[in-house]
Amino acid sequence: MATIAVPAPSSRRVDLTRTRPQVNPWVIALTVTLATFMELLDTSIANVSLPYIAGGLGRSYDEVTWILTTYLVANAVVLPLSAWLSRVLGRKNYYLLCVALFTVTSFLCGIAPSLGVMLFARVLQGIGGGGLAPVEQAILVDTFPPHKRAAAFALYTMAIVTAPAIGPVLGGWITDNYNWRWVFFINIPVGILSMVLTSRFVQDPASFAEERKSIRTAAGKLKIDGIGITLIGLGSGALEVVLDRGEIDDWFGSGFIQGASVLGLLCLTAAVVWELKQRDPVIEFRLLRIRNFAIANLFYFIFGFGLFASTTMIPQILQTLYGYRAIDAGLVLGPGAFVITLLAPVGAQILQRGVIRPQYLLLGALLVVGVSFLHYGRFNLETDYAHYAWARALQGLGYAFFFVPLTMIAYSQLKPDQNNKASSLTNFFRNWGGSFGIAFVNAVSDRRLEFHQATLGSNLPGSSQAVQGQVGGVANYLAERGMVKTDAVKAAYGYVYSHLQAQAHFLAFMDCFWVIGVLTLVAAPIVLLTKPFSVGGKAPAGH
Repeated sequence: MATIAVPAPSSRRVDLTRTRPQVNPWVIALTVTLATFMELLDTSIANVSLPYIAGGLGRSYDEVTWILTTYLVANAVVLPLSAWLSRVLGRKNYYLLCVALFTVTSFLCGIAPSLGVMLFARVLQGIGGGGLAPVEQAILVDTFPPHKRAAAFALYTMAIVTAPAIGPVLGGWITDNYNWRWVFFINIPVGILSMVLTSRFVQDPASFAEERKSIRTAAGKLKIDGIGITLIGLGSGALEVVLDRGEIDDWFGSGFIQGASVLGLLCLTAAVVWELKQRDPVIEFRLLRIRNFAIANLFYFIFGFGLFASTTMIPQILQTLYGYRAIDAGLVLGPGAFVITLLAPVGAQILQRGVIRPQYLLLGALLVVGVSFLHYGRFNLETDYAHYAWARALQGLGYAFFFVPLTMIAYSQLKPDQNNKASSLTNFFRNWGGSFGIAFVNAVSDRRLEFHQATLGSNLPGSSQAVQGQVGGVANYLAERGMVKTDAVKAAYGYVYSHLQAQAHFLAFMDCFWVIGVLTLVAAPIVLLTKPFSVGGKAPAGH
């Protein structure tokens, strides 16, 4: 039988690839950062609008808090699966699908006539948003050569740090001046622009095409780890519900929270065991055997924990104890975002030029962040706006030099075909750090409030001279202005009690700052356990 020689089709594809014009990496970086910034902004922009949404939809405030919970749960479920989904659909296709879904559901949230429709749209919006940050990180790693990645990570840092800080300010301004529905509508033009730019400039690298083949059998059928996907989805969703609803539902005093906790822990434990036995797992937990990557993920968790805890606490303190408007409280976060935007590129240049090793820069950043939290812990109810703004700027100084060296350490020992799976894990830990940080603030501040109330009450009984003197002074002031003496005394006691309550509440928040600061400083030396590596060098061939 004669053999007919057929030219290999791959040769023509290679030629076409060579003739395709190269896209400036920074165009790609800005393109993918656009949608990620939009998604991260959405994690906090609706918070200050909840009372207005409740009124607009005719529901109670507690009911509309599910608008936040459903988004976070859907986000938490999809985020760890993003690496697998991008391999199934193609990274560019998956990213475009996420942006399109996020944009369409933002419109649905804006026109929602009822809470049910809103919650349904928020679930879909969370599903779309969950894949954006990890896919962007993977795109940046593959787009920039190792010696230029620091600058790209600086851009990524600006997005993930400044977006949650800007969210409450922008949300408050939009709600005060327009309508709460525009909190969702503003995503639409950004989403459309992101889709146009992504479809034009972003392409999957050739190496990723080879990686996608690993999820199919020799016959070309898709390999689906149904058990792994189910366990990860149920576990992540249940645990996010616990963290987001725990304080509202009295933590483990609620049967619902107890059940969700058991379900979450069992499913996630089973997921880890199951995934470690799979040849091609949905989440590659085996990457945590690599020392630098494992240590980096610990600090991704710490990063998310401190950032989101402080971003939640500061506006809450200023609004409830100082009487600031939502927009003014949010503006206090502005100096930190400005410092990060200004100095993150400087940190990238320092690393790229080899002025300092990433480990040492990260250590310095951790020390600054830890000290900034302890500095917050020294404030009192007389502290003014400027001191809070400067403290946030100090915190921003630490975060400006935090994320870039951390990301370089994370990818320092990975091979190119591991970048996609690694991005899901790093964002997985960062996201859970943020969720645990917010839950920590809510739980610990309430417990410490009870402690300080009891302590202040025992040290300042109503019969003490200090209390009686304060009550007498306030009562006389009110009586001089026409109030009946008995009513003036009652009002004076109420005034003193409210001040004691405010002081107890404030001390509870200060305890949270101290705990986060101490934990950050204690963890800081761990970064020195990472293995040295050459900035801009090639990934090792094996581990």
